Amino acid sequence: MSEDDVARRRAARAAWPLRVFKLGSEPTEDLSATTTAAERLAMMWPLALDAFALAGLPLPTYTRSDMPGRVIRGARK
Repeated sequence: MSEDDVARRRAARAAWPLRVFKLGSEPTEDLSATTTAAERLAMMWPLALDAFALAGLPLPTYTRSDMPGRVIRGARK
């Protein structure tokens, strides 16, 4: 790696956003206050692709009606 590459990488890391928290005082990872449901789903898709690729599995090809899952309804008022 050249000196220019090292300098560019160092400059890029200097711009990374960092936050420091006391151990045990870290904020939760709940993004619902700062993102929409659509944004959170958009974040999830690349993670799902990576997970299937890392596991060496193909993406599922089942139909929507055959998707695994369940509906949990809230209490009626």
